[in-house]
Formats: sequence, C-alpha cells, structure tokens
Amino acid sequence: MSDDPNTMDGVEMTSLPSRFDGYVVGIGASAGGLDALERFFQGLPADTGAAYVVVQHLSPDHKSMMANLLARHTPMPVVTVEHDMRIEANRVHLIPPASLMTISGDILRLSPKNPRGLTLPIDLFFCSLAKEFGNRAIGVILSGTGSDGTRGAVAINDAGGFLVAQDPETAKFDGMPRSVIATGLIDAVLPPEEIGPRLVDHIHQRPQPKVRPPSMAMEIDRDSAHEEVMHLLQHAGGIDFRDYKPATVMRRMERRMQVRQTPDLLSYVRLLSTDRGELATLRRELLIPVTSFFRDPDAFEVLAETAIRTIVSDHSGNQPIRVWVPGVATGEEAYSIAILFAEAFEKARRWPNIKIFATDVEPQNIEIAGAGVFTEAITAEVSPERLEQFFIKRGNHFVVKTEIRQSIVFARHNLLEDPPFTRMDLVSCRNLLIYFRPEAQERALRRLQYALAPGGFLFLGPSETIANLHTDFTAVSSKHKIYRILRHVSLPLDVASSPRTRQVTIVPASPRPGVRTRGVATDAAAIDAAQGVLLHAYAPTSLLLNQHHDLLHVFGDVGPYLRISEGSVSLDLSKLLPNSLVAVAKALLYKAARDRLPLRSDIIGLALDNERTERLRLVARPVEPPSGELHLLLSFEPVIGYGPEEVLPSEPSNLRIIEGMDREAIETISLDRETTQRIENLERELAATRESLQATIEELETANEELQATNEELMASNEELQSSNEELQSVNEELYTVNAENQEKIEILNRLNADLDSMAKAASIATVFVDAQLRLTRFTPEATTLFKIRDTDLGRPIDDFTNLLQYPEFITDLRQTIERGEMFEHEIKAANNRHYLVRVLPYAVRSNEPRGAVATFVDITSLRDIEHLQAVLDSLPMQVAVLDSKGTITIANDAWRDFARSHGDPELKSCGLGANYFDAYRTGYLAAVPQAEAIRLGIEQVIANERSSFWLEYVLPDAEAGAHQYLLYAAPIRHGRVGVIVSHIDLTDWSVHRDE
Repeated sequence: MSDDPNTMDGVEMTSLPSRFDGYVVGIGASAGGLDALERFFQGLPADTGAAYVVVQHLSPDHKSMMANLLARHTPMPVVTVEHDMRIEANRVHLIPPASLMTISGDILRLSPKNPRGLTLPIDLFFCSLAKEFGNRAIGVILSGTGSDGTRGAVAINDAGGFLVAQDPETAKFDGMPRSVIATGLIDAVLPPEEIGPRLVDHIHQRPQPKVRPPSMAMEIDRDSAHEEVMHLLQHAGGIDFRDYKPATVMRRMERRMQVRQTPDLLSYVRLLSTDRGELATLRRELLIPVTSFFRDPDAFEVLAETAIRTIVSDHSGNQPIRVWVPGVATGEEAYSIAILFAEAFEKARRWPNIKIFATDVEPQNIEIAGAGVFTEAITAEVSPERLEQFFIKRGNHFVVKTEIRQSIVFARHNLLEDPPFTRMDLVSCRNLLIYFRPEAQERALRRLQYALAPGGFLFLGPSETIANLHTDFTAVSSKHKIYRILRHVSLPLDVASSPRTRQVTIVPASPRPGVRTRGVATDAAAIDAAQGVLLHAYAPTSLLLNQHHDLLHVFGDVGPYLRISEGSVSLDLSKLLPNSLVAVAKALLYKAARDRLPLRSDIIGLALDNERTERLRLVARPVEPPSGELHLLLSFEPVIGYGPEEVLPSEPSNLRIIEGMDREAIETISLDRETTQRIENLERELAATRESLQATIEELETANEELQATNEELMASNEELQSSNEELQSVNEELYTVNAENQEKIEILNRLNADLDSMAKAASIATVFVDAQLRLTRFTPEATTLFKIRDTDLGRPIDDFTNLLQYPEFITDLRQTIERGEMFEHEIKAANNRHYLVRVLPYAVRSNEPRGAVATFVDITSLRDIEHLQAVLDSLPMQVAVLDSKGTITIANDAWRDFARSHGDPELKSCGLGANYFDAYRTGYLAAVPQAEAIRLGIEQVIANERSSFWLEYVLPDAEAGAHQYLLYAAPIRHGRVGVIVSHIDLTDWSVHRDE
C-alpha cells in the first residue's frame, strides 16, 4: 500500500474540497419579508465569515426579482441557488421559485415543489440545517403569515443552534414570528436592522473551551456551582436533573451561557439566582419537546400491524384498552397512537373502550398537548386522509376531533419518581430514556415493565434498548424496538417507598475546609433539611388535600395508612385510604371545609399488615393560604394507653398545641349523626334536581334535533370553505411576495423613466414611438413642433395626425422597419423652412414580442446654413478666410486653399483649417512678403479692436509667374465671438490694364 495519503492501493485519489466549517444562517420569510430582508442585510457587515441562505414563499408562476433587489442592499454577492450548489462564506443564497431546498453536507439540494399541496419550505430547510451543522446552525424568522419555520426552529434549538425572530411589532405580518416565539425557544427577538449585529456577536463568541482548571480551588468552585444549578432547577420545578446525562445537561448550560454571554459557570449561576426567567428558560432547554406525528413512520406502521392489531383482536371487552405514553411532550405521539387505534377499530368493525394516559413532567407541555391544536406544519407529517378524518381546520391551525381527544387523559407525571400506572396493554416510551444516566434508565425500564399487563407491548425509540431486561421480553420487531412482555416484575412500589412520600434532603457538595465558593452556594438546602428533620420528629403523619380531596403532598411515613389498589392509579383520597377509614375521613373533611374549623374523629381501629391493630384518630384541619383556594390537612394521630397491643408513635407525646389550640379543644364529631344529616340533605337536593333535569332534558331533546340538522349543513359548508381558504391563503402569500417585488421594481423603473425624460428634454430632439400597429406610445416635447399631438393622443394611429414634414414615405418606412427590422435615414425639409435628419429604427421590449419603431428628427438647419455660406465663399475669386481671436483659421474658401497649395504649402499646414495664420508670416511661405510684419501687426490690431479695419497692397514674388501685386483687407466680424475676416485680392491684372 502506498504511503501517499492521496493514493489508495496505488490508485491516485482526487482531493475533495474541504467541507464548509463556518456558521450557516437560514433566513425564513414570507408575506412582507422583502422589506425585512432589506433592513436585515443593510445592518449586516460583508465579512462575517458565515453563509446566508434565504428561504421565502415565492410564486411558481412569476419570475423572482429578489436577487436584483437584495443586491442593492448588501455588498455580498447574491445568487439564486442551482441544484448541487456549494455554499460559500459571505454570500447570500436564494431559493428559486417552485422549489424545495435542503442541505446535505455543504451542498444545497433542490426538489420540485408540489403545486397543489401545502408545503413548508422553511421547516424543511431548517430541519436539514440542524442535522448537518448542529450548533453552527442559525435560524432567523422574519415577517410572514402562518407557522412555517416553527418546527424547524425546534430542530435547530435541539441541535444547539441559535434562534432569532423579528419583533412582531415591526413585522408587516406577524404570524410566523409569533408562532416561533410561542415555543419559548427563541434566543433573541429584535427588529430586522438589529438582528445582523446580534448574529455577529454570536458568531465571534465561540463556546468556552473545556480545559482542566489550573487549581483545585477552581475545580471545587466549578463542582459547587454545577450542584447549585441542579438545586435551583429542582427547587423551581421539582425535577432532579442529576438523573440526566451530565454531557447533555452541560451542553445545554454552555449554550445558554453563550447566548447570555456569560464568561464562566460561576457567573451563570449568579445570573440564575437573580433571573427567574433565565432559570425557566434553562429548564425548558433541558426538557425540549422534540416530537412529531408518526415520528419514524415505518416503526408506527409496524406497530399498527403487530401490537395494535393484536391488542384489538384479543380484547375481551370487559375492561377498556389501556395505553401509557410517558414523556409525551406536546402530545403528537399520543394522538398518533390514538389515530392508529381508531383505524384498527374501523378495520375490525368493533369499537371497545380505550383510555390513553399521556404524561409529562413539564406542565406547560401538558397544557399544550391537552388543547389539541397544532400548526399547519403537521401537513408534512399527517396524510391528507388522516387530516380530513381526525382533524378540523381552523384558520392556520388543525384541531384534533373530539372523539380522539376524549380517549386521552393528559397528566403531569415524573417517570423516575411518581408511582407507575398499571395493567397497560401498550406502553410507548420513545426517545426519553436516551437522556437519562444508565442507572436512571434501568430504574425507568423497571417501572415500565411493572406497568405492563401480561402480554402487554413495549414500544421504544430507535436508539433505546431493553438492556438487562431482555429475558423478560420477546422481540416483536427488533429493528423498530417493539417488545412483548413475557414475565411480570414485582417491585417494592408501595407509596411509602415512593420518592414523593419520603423526606428527601438535598445537600449541595460542600467545599473543602478553607476554600470559599465565591458566594455561590446558598443556605436554602440546609433550611430545607432542617425543616424535614423537625417535621419527621414532631409532626403527625399528614396528607395535604385540595377541595376535591385530591392528594397534593405527604408529610411523614404514610405507608401503614395508604393502599394502592390494582387498576388505574389515582390521587383521589377515597381510592388511597383503607375502606375502614374512607367514610370517616370524607365526613371529617366535608364538615371541616364547610365550617372552617378543625375536627377529629372517635378512636378507630386499623388493621395493619403484621396482623396487629392500631388505634388512632383522624384530624381534619382547614388550611387557608393568604392567597388561593382552601386546602385541607388530614392527620393520623395514634392513641396511646389502650392496651398492650397498641403501637406507640415514634414522635414525643408531649406536643399538645396545634395552630394555637389545645388538642383536646378540637371538636370530636359523631360519624352516624353527621352521616344521617348529610344523607337527608342530599336526598332533598336530589329530588329537586331530578325534576329540573327532566324538564331540561325534554327541552334539550327538541333543540338538539334542530341543531343536529343545522350542524350537518354547517359542517359540509365549513369543510368546503376551509379547503377554499387554504388554497386562497397560499396564493395570497405568493401574490404578496410578487407584489412587493413588483412595487420595488416599479420604483426603479420610475427613476429610469424620469432619467429618460430628462435626457430627452436635454437633447432637444423630436422623437416619436409607435407600436406594431403604428399607434403612438410615447413622444418628446419637441415632437409637438412637427406633429399636432397632445398627451391625450397616446394610443391613436400616427397617420391620424397632421405634420409639417415634406416626407410622404414616412408611414411606409415605419411599416418596413417594423416588418423587416430595417433602419432608414433621410434628410428632409419641413413646412417651417427647417431641415431635419430623420432616422427610423426598430425596437422591441422583449425578443419574442412584435417590434415597434422609433423615429427621431434632428434639426440640421444650421448645418445647411453653414454649407450654404461655404458655397458662397467658394464661388468668390478672391482668397477669403476667417480667423479667431488667436489667429487660427476656422473657415477658408477654395481660392484660399488653391493659392496656398500653389505657393509652397501643398498639405495646407500653414494656411489650412486649424493652422495659425500668423505663423505663415513668421516662418511660412508668406514670410517672403516685404510687409509681412506690418500685415501681422495690422491684423492683430483689428482683432484687439484697436483698428476698425486694415488694408495693405503688397507684392509677392513668384519665380515662375513673376511678381504679383495683392490687396490685403482685414475687417472684424460682427458676431458674438471675436474674429476677423481676411481677404487677398490679386491686383496684377488690374494694374496692367490701368497702366495701359
């Protein structure tokens, strides 16, 4: 093998260009985006080193002028993307019309756009950008309607990229910016002109390198700071992120540090301690709801054909089908499974009850998922048939239909801490375990296994595995991670062992002696620990409940008093207490809430698991916070001194004062008396309610029949209108983009038109334009001196107007020019005694359109006058020339030129046009004249207005013809320009005749 790195096995390899390693800025815009793009690029320097890709909603039926328009606002080159074009730094790449674009490596790929369906080109490009460039991807969302770009922005954030949105107040259409801002993932919201400088700050501030601290003290500070972040997050949201992979957590923290431009982790901890908004943002960053409908479609298809079909066919009908989806995020996975079950029911022609429990640790995600409202981005994930069957279109959003929504129960639940659900036919936990540490993954998988009913199915993500549980499951599809349980697991999952029911002390890592943590650590952890010790030692075991008797919090060890029964897990007190305590507890709580007074029960005997009986009293107390609804506190107080079988409490018995009251002062109620009174009241209320309900039902039945018919008509009309509205919305966005480009192009054409008019006026040339039918389309003001036309005559045939031209072939020449593309040129005379040079030229706006013609009329009367004057001078026998103020010859007749040629100046260097006449007397052929100096002085005096005229007779010797006598006469020209006319008259013949 060759040692040359460019060869392999002796075969030379062609070196490929290195991949682009800079930042790539994806810019999404729609309606109103042209103005935002121009303002964005005006505020952006040309040497950032990043590549810019503009993805806009463009009309497929109109040629885009975006490249020309943007090029006027940035010094960077602006190019329209071609297939397989490589991105380059400091260049703007524009998506062409009727195309979808993705990026692979650093190559831009184009594909044709579906002209009928709704497409989301911004989401498509952003998702591919996030996949290829990770934290070097930057997403910018500008003006536009709809929600295109929202899903792509989530993908960029998940990859660690940077996101900026235009301030909705500055956008012409704020739909797209508001949609992406609502995700809570945007790093900056700015006007377009301020986005460029913010991107430059982000590009040039690279993430801090991970190097080992120079001293042990710095290492301790960093560890303490990291622990303090974990404590702040757990205190604010109740989630212990110590169970998450440290690399993932640290990467997210470093990204937020870069966005907030904090130099180190200690500074970021200080920021979190004072800025609750940043703490909430970091929490959302660590719990990114990255999900979609039918994520990995092949896996969902296999799930439907195997697990779901089996569950539906094997279902007996006595109990509902039970499904659990932990880590549901914003609900797409739960709705996808509900749709698959609905389709399976339809195929099997049986519709059993189904209950899907969708849980997540983030309350905001549960709220979004429960609403069941999704943006138009789901059209790329859900087929049109499923959209029509399971969703309702409302504006730019899709709403899940009621029958699907009612089958799902959304609830907050922590998979690692809260008790798991039970007897589940299917558990779908996809792409959640990958964020946990290995030990947390093992714990979560055990809980999922415990939740499954015999023969239940487990559905995991593509990067997840059942690890050490492979002997308890059989693989239905190893490729798509679908498993079926073989052996149920029994775990010590009673309430007493649940993390929610035992006091957990969170103590941050302590620094070594003599080392300070720079004020980062707080006393909150110590205070929490101290409170836990006091409650455990002195307070009775208690339950905090809301007005509906749902369990909210546990104080102490409640293991002996609570039971978790088989079936659906609920926090309702009546389902958690032993049957012997339920009636007493509910009576106490009801009266305590009604009278706002603490109450206690008689002594009750409770059978324990170890076959012993404990005597206790139940105490109910109302808890009224300064602001908020009433809560209730139910306490279990063991009774001491009733016999050898009594169980002594672990806490001291000398604590007697409760909320300022002696314990014996609390009223003890009789259960039988309270129950009888309560039953009588309820029976009276029930009788009245039945009568009212019967009347209401009869009225509603009548109204319902009418509403049913009306509703069917409205549903049909609504579906038609929604379909039409969707098409119109898409067309409207494209037309708005085209209109914006045309408006700017019109402004440019107006300026060019003004320049053309000004140039025509300055040239003072009569010009007329006609189209292929000889209709007048344009003319200059000077044309009105030749044609009887006005501004209102545009569009009329040119031969309708009278003119002053003595040019009968004018119309014929126009037609031949239009038909053949020939040019004609004539000199003509007009009725106003002026002479014109006429040029008839063809012109066409576009090469494939019919030609028109333009005729120009240049006034050459002055030239004709000059030619006439020259002819007059040439007809004179004497020599005549005109000199300017410097003695330069400007006009000369034929006699002058012939004389010069015959007297030693054949090339007219001394006496031709442009020659200086005075030089002929100094060094030329006239220097032989005896009076040469006198002649020169005399002419100069006439030019200087020192003499009114000058004449002189002189003799010019001639070797061949003998001496000739001449009369020179010079007189000033009466004109604005200074000059003199000089003539030489030959007097030789006159002298001979005179002598005779």
